Amino acid sequence: MEKIEPCRIGILCWEAGQVPRGLVQLETLPGNSTNPKSYAFPVRFNRIKGANLHTVLEDPSQDVLKNMIVESKKMISEGIEAITTSCGFNAIFQEELASALDVPVFTSSLLQVPLVHKMLGPEKSIAVITAKKSALKVEHLRTVGITDDIRLNILGMENSPEWNKIFTAPDDDVDLNVIAGEVIGTAKEAVMRDKSIGAFVLECTDLPPFSDPIRKNLHLPVFDFITLMEFVARSIGVVKPFYID
Repeated sequence: MEKIEPCRIGILCWEAGQVPRGLVQLETLPGNSTNPKSYAFPVRFNRIKGANLHTVLEDPSQDVLKNMIVESKKMISEGIEAITTSCGFNAIFQEELASALDVPVFTSSLLQVPLVHKMLGPEKSIAVITAKKSALKVEHLRTVGITDDIRLNILGMENSPEWNKIFTAPDDDVDLNVIAGEVIGTAKEAVMRDKSIGAFVLECTDLPPFSDPIRKNLHLPVFDFITLMEFVARSIGVVKPFYID
């Protein structure tokens, strides 16, 4: 009988039934944070009561934060060794969650921005593609260690008509091929406008399925939720180095 590996990383997700139709479609793509096929190891999904587009993106809720802490502690007591979330806007809760829990907490791919900044020369900027630019506040940036000296070019996908249906028509289907073109087009336009861009960081956890097309089209490194997940997974031994049997 094949040995089933235990889940060691927990992912805090939006409440069932509270996810816009377009995001449900995006979840079918490997690379999406809530698609089990995105990982070479098992993860545990935990849908948090009250967590949705409004209480995470538009008006971060302290009640949702409390529910996250309660559910995270329960998972930790059952063997989970690291906690993450299925939406990069949970960056707003990074400090509170990390302080409340006794395992590594990585709420958002934005945590990689300070590291990427140090990788690049001082003349380079970082392009951040976010689900909704107007919802990404200074508070989100500060809680993950992004300081004023880091040159950012923040690009919001809400300017793309098909993607924006997620916000304006949450019960409607979206065309995933059109969205793919919008994401790649947003990245290309950013580089055309700002030649100093040295790397991309994708805030939104629905965007990693499009990371490779961006890399291939623009020949720049792309950091996303999956690169962060694999970094942490290796740090706690979920993914073992090739030289260890």
